[in-house]
Amino acid sequence: MDDLKRHVRSVPDFPKEGILFYDISTLMKDAAASRRAVDRMTWSWIDAEIDKVVGMESRGFIFAPLLASRLNAGFVMVRKPGKLPAETFVKSYALEYGEDRLEMHRDAVEKGERVLIVDDLLATGGTARATVELVEEAGGTVAGLGFLIELEELKGREKLSEYRVEALLSY
Repeated sequence: MDDLKRHVRSVPDFPKEGILFYDISTLMKDAAASRRAVDRMTWSWIDAEIDKVVGMESRGFIFAPLLASRLNAGFVMVRKPGKLPAETFVKSYALEYGEDRLEMHRDAVEKGERVLIVDDLLATGGTARATVELVEEAGGTVAGLGFLIELEELKGREKLSEYRVEALLSY
């Protein structure tokens, strides 16, 4: 995967000192690299019989609809509070300093549907875990979670140990 890693820019001390930020905008601006990334993410799930692909705000909205289209599945948005117009499920989750919430429309996932959760980055796993809980509260079955990048040192995969987790690039 080094052919894709060379397209990801490392930005030290962003958004705050001591953080090394992996900027995917440099990968996404290269048509061939972004196509390879989406192709490879899709290949992991091609035989998984996915009904819906859930993407989390905001960078999950880059990859999830592309995978949904290629997997012949519907796309579902998980958003920050107050952004969805109809009745929602709400899940709170812990951040490093404080708490945040995610919402998903109550009618977005039907009981028994096989759901793939997709985001750009797996870090601590808090956002992904909250999304798993939203899908399961709606009655969906989590078929797995797919990420472009996994920050292994932060051990987010441990919060998702009962699910299939695929990450294209690891740091």
